[in-house]
Amino acid sequence: MSTHNHNGHAAPPILLTIAGFDPSCGAGAAADLKTFAAHGCYGVAAITSITVQNTQGVVAVHNTPSAELREQLEALAGDCEIAAVKIGMLGNRGNAAVVAEFLDAHSFAHVVHDPVMKSSSGAELLDAGGIKFIATELLKRSSVITPNVPEAELLTGLTIKDVANMEDAARKLVEMGARAVIVKGGHLERAVDVLFDGNEIVVFGGDKVKTDNTHGTGCTLASAIAAQLAGGRSLVEAATLAKAYVTKAIENGYAVGKGRVPLDHFYRQRIEPPARGIHEVPQHGMHPAAEPTAH
Repeated sequence: MSTHNHNGHAAPPILLTIAGFDPSCGAGAAADLKTFAAHGCYGVAAITSITVQNTQGVVAVHNTPSAELREQLEALAGDCEIAAVKIGMLGNRGNAAVVAEFLDAHSFAHVVHDPVMKSSSGAELLDAGGIKFIATELLKRSSVITPNVPEAELLTGLTIKDVANMEDAARKLVEMGARAVIVKGGHLERAVDVLFDGNEIVVFGGDKVKTDNTHGTGCTLASAIAAQLAGGRSLVEAATLAKAYVTKAIENGYAVGKGRVPLDHFYRQRIEPPARGIHEVPQHGMHPAAEPTAH
């Protein structure tokens, strides 16, 4: 399949996110698409759930019927060459099963799974059957799974209090079938992440940025890893670059609502907003005095 279109421009890597939609666009598919774009990739999205939320938290969750999710995935896979897949919120076991079938039907080079289970505000984003399905079936179908501490506890049944426990959980997840794991320690004192690829443990240190008030960090990290893997980087390199990107995006975040602060996914571009209040609105054809004067 040619990635050249009619005007001769080669397409950048095409990345697929399978995730929920957050109307405040700080997390979920919107965060993924912004992250892909910031990394020079083109993003497509299959929506697993429409959440009702703003920066202050999740109010309700409306999961996509599994048959509709399957149709979205088939429409995308039949149309473009997908370089990497990022999986986020699945909502329930039915949708998780559809994603497993989809991964089996296509051998994607890179699959990054962020096993979203609860929102920061405590809303359930995956049912018990879905959690069990991830542990038994979906783990082994990903190149890397990126649980935070509470998610790693739910998947492994272990209690995680420190970095040594994070390493135990990472090893157990690989025993359970994961090819590689990154346990994110943002919930602990220092934001240390532990990567285990089945051979070696790599610990990523990190000073805790003021993250108590940010929204969409997990989605963004997993999407940045997917983009870096699609660009040909090794997992350790991809994780290092993704963590640096997320840290900077957090540092550059700004309040858009009354609650948590979304990340600035485009901090590298520094796009100037349109100037306010300088330009008169042209009153075309209203009366002669409103015609713009010749420059």
